[in-house]
Amino acid sequence: MTGLGDLGGRLTDLGYAAGWRAIRLLPEPVARAGAARAGGWAAGRGGRGVRQLRANLRVAAGGALDDDALDGLTRRAMQSYARYWEEAFRLPVLGTERVVADSVIEGREHLERVRAEGRGIVVALPHSGNWDVAGVWFLDWLGAPFMTVAERLEPESLYRRFLAYRESLGMRVVPLTGGARSSSAELTDWVRAGRSVCLLVDRDLTGGGVPVGFFGRPTTMPGGPALLAAQTGAALLPAVCQFTDRGWRFVVHPEVPAGTDPRLRDRVAGMMQQVATAFETTIAERPEDWHVLGRIWADVGPDPDRAPGRATAEVR
Repeated sequence: MTGLGDLGGRLTDLGYAAGWRAIRLLPEPVARAGAARAGGWAAGRGGRGVRQLRANLRVAAGGALDDDALDGLTRRAMQSYARYWEEAFRLPVLGTERVVADSVIEGREHLERVRAEGRGIVVALPHSGNWDVAGVWFLDWLGAPFMTVAERLEPESLYRRFLAYRESLGMRVVPLTGGARSSSAELTDWVRAGRSVCLLVDRDLTGGGVPVGFFGRPTTMPGGPALLAAQTGAALLPAVCQFTDRGWRFVVHPEVPAGTDPRLRDRVAGMMQQVATAFETTIAERPEDWHVLGRIWADVGPDPDRAPGRATAEVR
């Protein structure tokens, strides 16, 4: 007999599959407008993830926004997040030609220089804009696959669906946990062969990251990108994805130097601090495109639930 948990997971998977099919059939303006409405609706509901996003955005804005301005920013951020999902579902029909034509790349010279040197590239990104679209542009520019890491989702069928989707775009995906080999071993072998990787690093999902300061507060970030670069000689390039009215903006920062500290862990921590600082600079230009609905800083939990009559016991 199928358990309730299995049934719920199956329904979630079917829901995503239905969304993938339905959104591709809609004209783009209709799909975009629907995503904006959905994002605004989610912001108005004020669920836990939205309230955590609001708290994160307050920090990113330096505490300078009043409640009305912060509400407006949170609403725009949820609409931006909804646009990410709308585009993710539609990406197979958007096509590489459209992505390349409507993408603005700032700092492309940093990529070109590393490629001319014949070195591998380690791109470190935050959850901003549409990183899947950035991956399509990067695949076209590379003319070869890159490797990335995916968090293992539940149910397994949903994880497999996302895996197949990203691999259909040309990416090589390894699971964060539960693979035949560790993700770090897979990535190291890949980069040592002169290939490139892209890694999302503004959330420390395993709790084993290195300490950094991010928007003036202590947190941790995975040290993998810096470790890969330090051990293989690849170039570590921070990059941030953002939306434009028509398409996308990708900002590639200069290579992060490996440093000279004799201890590898200290070199890695120093490199990741430079990554965090680069992220701050570009995220601050358009914070509504930073989609982090989870906890980043230990002392910044979700904002209180302001809806009348709704229980707030979950807030800690």
